[in-house]
Amino acid sequence: MNPITAILVDDEISNVKGLQQKIEKLFSNIEITHTFQKPEDAVTLLQKQQPDLLFLDIEMPRINGFELLTKLEKIDFQIIFVTAYNEYAIEAFKQNAIDYVLKPIADQDLINAIQKAQKVIKHKNQNQSNLKLLNLLTEHVTNNNKVLIPTTKGISFIPYNEVLHIQGYDGYTQIHLYDNTTITSSYNLGRFAKLLGNPFFKCHKSHIVHLDKVRSFENEGYIILENGNRIPISKTYKKAFIDLQTKY
Repeated sequence: MNPITAILVDDEISNVKGLQQKIEKLFSNIEITHTFQKPEDAVTLLQKQQPDLLFLDIEMPRINGFELLTKLEKIDFQIIFVTAYNEYAIEAFKQNAIDYVLKPIADQDLINAIQKAQKVIKHKNQNQSNLKLLNLLTEHVTNNNKVLIPTTKGISFIPYNEVLHIQGYDGYTQIHLYDNTTITSSYNLGRFAKLLGNPFFKCHKSHIVHLDKVRSFENEGYIILENGNRIPISKTYKKAFIDLQTKY
């Protein structure tokens, strides 16, 4: 397992060194890449390079911990606030902290906070790995004329010629197949529209059709599929559809 990278920010050097020693003693898998006493310097680094985990003091001169975060365009890391004042807890969680620990830091409080952060970081890394795998699989199956469909049970690989119609609703997508079955995917329709080229055509903001399965076009604004289903076509797509039919 890759080490978890961490940055420590506290204006008092004794606090920085004390926290660093505790982390190194309790968690061998955490690599502390930087420590800062000046919050401005931490902002400069975090704008360019972000760790997995940030230990952030709240009460600091010039810029407090909350203000430091507002200066960042992106926060792609977990935060554990370190504070001597319990009243900051509510505000800390409004800032999406994974947890907070009170000074002087008790080992068990630190362990609990870091273990909570580790679970989130691990899950995030798994999601990134899964996304890379999905992208590789998508490229492979698309090149082999199959539609990759992520579902709650796993991934389905459906040949193009088995797909009649793809319909989006409420952020999900239904793939209607030639055998009258339907597969529901957590991918939205826009994702499928980007993945699929010929013989698929997006005829409406909520619909993609397989051009080989089209049997007729109605002037009032519908495409009729082989199974008799009427699929709406937007005015925006009518000309492109007619042009395609003359070439396809």
